[in-house]
Amino acid sequence: MKYDPKKHHRRSIRLKGYDYSQSGAYFVTICTQNRVCLFGDIVDGEMRLNDAGKIVHGVWNDLPNHYPGMELDAFVVMPNHVHGIIVIVGAGLKLAPTKRGLPEIIRGFKTFSSRRINELRGTPGIPVWQRNYYEHIVRNDESLYRIREYIINNPMQWEQDRENPRTLLIKEQPQRGTPKKDNL
Repeated sequence: MKYDPKKHHRRSIRLKGYDYSQSGAYFVTICTQNRVCLFGDIVDGEMRLNDAGKIVHGVWNDLPNHYPGMELDAFVVMPNHVHGIIVIVGAGLKLAPTKRGLPEIIRGFKTFSSRRINELRGTPGIPVWQRNYYEHIVRNDESLYRIREYIINNPMQWEQDRENPRTLLIKEQPQRGTPKKDNL
């Protein structure tokens, strides 16, 4: 299929005109390709990492060694996504981690973790992560506190999580006595 810019364009979900290399805290959610559960299981409200999950956890914790001028805050690996807070510090006083800031850090995280996971699985070049990611600029301490609580409590909320494939299946199934859409 030939490229048609009217059909084949990706709209950025980033805040237009915002400099993502400036100092601040950023809440990110990164999902696996097709939301496949790759990183372990939730058992009794606790995330139990498998080998791929341990790789993701290790790569995340290693990011400050590759990107000076950043710090990590709350983080959790879920079966098919991660939530974390990245803090970019020192921009303005010294160089930010990269010219592109947060997007470059996320690119590095996805690249480093995908390469190691694919080595583990023997599946070189297979996508591990979705192409994009969700981010939220943390604007104040109250918001930071709420986001930290959300991240910490996320495994306990897995049964209701919209990223949980089983939750999606339950929502999509009609209740007894309710006709399916295609039967209407």
